Amino acid sequence: MLLCDFHIHTNFSDGQMSLSEVVDFYGQRGFDAIAVTDHVCDHSSFLGSAAHFLSKTVTENQFASYLEALEREAHRAWKDYRMVLLPGFELTKNSLSNHRSAHILGIGIHEYINPRQDALNLICAIKDQGGLAIAAHPVDTRMKEPQTYHLWNRREELRNHFDAWEVASGPHFFDEVEREGLPLIASSDLHVPRHIHGWKTLVHAEKHPVAIMDAIRKQQVRFYFYKEEEYKMKPLKIGLPEWLSHGQWIGSPLSLFS
Repeated sequence: MLLCDFHIHTNFSDGQMSLSEVVDFYGQRGFDAIAVTDHVCDHSSFLGSAAHFLSKTVTENQFASYLEALEREAHRAWKDYRMVLLPGFELTKNSLSNHRSAHILGIGIHEYINPRQDALNLICAIKDQGGLAIAAHPVDTRMKEPQTYHLWNRREELRNHFDAWEVASGPHFFDEVEREGLPLIASSDLHVPRHIHGWKTLVHAEKHPVAIMDAIRKQQVRFYFYKEEEYKMKPLKIGLPEWLSHGQWIGSPLSLFS
């Protein structure tokens, strides 16, 4: 089983760490695969326009440079840590209305997609690139923040179009998503280092980008709550037990510390 985190932000958008810092952060903790998913915001809304003004989004003009940086760091991640880095983005449609807001992760992408489109069109555009389309935090995140309910309100229409729906975001597990019988994934939605505490996805696959993405499509996944007792402690890389199953609230998968 591969220890993975598929929802991570860097300072290309609104994350605190640089891309290279993120690679080292996860590599030093023995992760097998990560996806960097910086925001690509629809600037037609007030909030999207503000994100552009504040440089909290990857713009179309920046996108080629973003992909080049991801490719460079993917080579280094493999060389230094034998960790797979998947290129991604979070297509971000923010509105002052929670019910009009939607965030869609594209993983394994290689071209810019204009987020100013309907959700179904965005899903299709991601899949046309061979990427994974994932519904990000589609229900109440259990935090005092703007919510993104648009995809959940359309779940009967969209359920078979997404490759997976986030069943957990950070430390919060979404029971209502699990009950729907949807394909699932769990990730940190990491913006700052402390967000490492939370649910992660264990993938049963070879350590290769295509194999990992295919395993997610086939739902060869389980979920695990990752926890570090102290932030500066770095877990050693050890084998993960095969009996782990999703929905279990359990301690750190890497319980030995240097």
